[in-house]
Amino acid sequence: MSLTPPLARRQAGADPYAWLEQRDSAEVLEYLQAENAWLEQQLADQGELREQLFEEIRARIRETDLSLPTPWGPWLYYQRTTAGEEYPRHYRCPRPADGSLDIDAAGEELLLDPNVLAGDGYLDLGAFSISPDHSRLAYSLDSEGDEIYTLYVKELASGAVTALPFADCDGSLTWANDSRTLFFGELDDTHRPHKLYRHRLGEADAELVFEEQDGRFFLGCHRSSSERQLILLLASKTTSEAWVLDAEQPQGEFRCLALREEDHEYYPDHGQVDGQWCWLIRSNQAGINFALYQADESTPTRSHWQERVAHRAELMLEGVTLNSGAITLELRDNGLPVIEVLPQGAAPYRVQLPDAAYSLDVYDDLEFDSPAIRLRYEALNRPAQIRQLELASGTQTVLKQTPVEGPFDADAYESRRLWASAADGTQVPISLVGRRDSFVQPAPLYLYGYGAYGESLDPWFSHARLSLLERGFLFAIAHVRGGGELGEAWYRAGKLEHKPNTFGDFIACAEQLITDGYTTPAQLAISGGSAGGLLIGAVLNQRPELFAAAIAEVPFVDILNTMQNPELPLTVTEYDEWGDPNEPEVYERIKAYAPYENVAAQAYPAILAVAGYNDSRVQYWEAAKWVAKLRERKTDDHLLLLKTELGAGHGGMSGRYQALKDAALEYAFLLKVLHLA
Repeated sequence: MSLTPPLARRQAGADPYAWLEQRDSAEVLEYLQAENAWLEQQLADQGELREQLFEEIRARIRETDLSLPTPWGPWLYYQRTTAGEEYPRHYRCPRPADGSLDIDAAGEELLLDPNVLAGDGYLDLGAFSISPDHSRLAYSLDSEGDEIYTLYVKELASGAVTALPFADCDGSLTWANDSRTLFFGELDDTHRPHKLYRHRLGEADAELVFEEQDGRFFLGCHRSSSERQLILLLASKTTSEAWVLDAEQPQGEFRCLALREEDHEYYPDHGQVDGQWCWLIRSNQAGINFALYQADESTPTRSHWQERVAHRAELMLEGVTLNSGAITLELRDNGLPVIEVLPQGAAPYRVQLPDAAYSLDVYDDLEFDSPAIRLRYEALNRPAQIRQLELASGTQTVLKQTPVEGPFDADAYESRRLWASAADGTQVPISLVGRRDSFVQPAPLYLYGYGAYGESLDPWFSHARLSLLERGFLFAIAHVRGGGELGEAWYRAGKLEHKPNTFGDFIACAEQLITDGYTTPAQLAISGGSAGGLLIGAVLNQRPELFAAAIAEVPFVDILNTMQNPELPLTVTEYDEWGDPNEPEVYERIKAYAPYENVAAQAYPAILAVAGYNDSRVQYWEAAKWVAKLRERKTDDHLLLLKTELGAGHGGMSGRYQALKDAALEYAFLLKVLHLA
């Protein structure tokens, strides 16, 4: 048994741990395995607790369950989970004539069983796409975690499966209406979807339809809401361009709606308004919060766009869902998601909800001519619900709520909305939950953050989190700038030259929670993943004394070196988010906050870093180099652990039970370093 942690070799030069970037070298693998062994050794006394936590979490989850069936054409499509199986199985059965969602077990067909396909290895199901005539299933599989997929087509009548002979696929599969033509994307050397191909089943080759040369742009293809059009979308972080094709004429040529113009983002969809087929386009041409435009089906180009919903300075238009009976707007209002319905021939209305802080999305899996849509709703203390919204009346019905097995009383937990003052006076929202009896005195608190790409961290429910809340923890989300919680301006105030606002906001939230008596520095744990891991690394360098523990999942901590290497996946596309360090002023700006560059000779809290060896987004060596430098420079004896999943990618190990084991390990780590177990 080793009494000292692994010490990575230092090499001469500006980056002493650059050798850890030599993927698959014996020395690198030996070091990563030594770190994994050190973690297991240091947490060996937590083995029983980890198993207890795993069983606790598992006991709350309904292991054998049926998803809410989705009606489409003559079928109901649904999934089943079974105790002991990692993945849900996919089924269909004939659609009842009475319009109910009752499953006909006698007519049930098994479409796909990922458990058989996975064996004992990694598996991610990318596309799962039924052909418009319901005769075929197109699907894609990633067996490494590197987000490179193999494409398959299954004949549902015979069960025959064909692997399509194409490499470097991004996993997307889009049917044309002939149910024989498929469109799919190909990745370039930097893991960017850059080519769209058209393949007709039965033919050996695929035809190149479009190639995107600009390294900032990702390419993707999808069906419109009406299912009458195919949409090829090219998008960078700041600009987009859309091309469309009649889904009934898949051998035709795509036509462009509006040639790209720097900083103009637009997202078209095709539907029916007042009985007429038309295009509806969400665009920021009139303001950063987006407006909605309408154009005739025959004249969709930009010069023919007519304003349908004006730009509103106080509301962000995040999305639009089209249905034959209504237009549904997904808005962002003062940090919360809001849904506004514009029924055809009736007055608009907002969807009413029971909680003060929540997550809300259009769960758009019903047919275009359905009189209803489905919503997904959850809160910190309320498990996810699928609600059906009758578009004409606004009536809501809870069709399914994710069950919590065993004793659970949502009213025993209290959710609060707080505000912290950043250094510049900006008010930053915090979502907080805990048992009601945990608010009476300072408590251990788990603070989570992200703050990048305009992504919103709306409050969500977690079965696993209950294991912390039941042990007296509070859980909080810091809705920092760089995310999208308060609209586009909130996002822009936390990117490029404004990126330090993200870190300052998070620190302000931590300080507010301490000042208000919810917790203390000795009880405060922080966590973030990917770009949120960058956030964790930055605030640890700036204010390490403020925290007792930190968890960094696949952390983007070596940002300066990564952003200088355009050969790495995603680097060029990230210039719009972070800046191009080939420009001297940008280099200095990033260098000033980059976590790896700024590791200092100071005391740090206990840290657990997690990496995926096959991660194509944040390379495994970012966490490995960061931990190596921390070991070299930190002046404390707090626990510092690195776990590298050698068979996983950006999302960790596949399978639901493995995710529960990962949560149990992290929670056991926190309980250990906070001296609670």
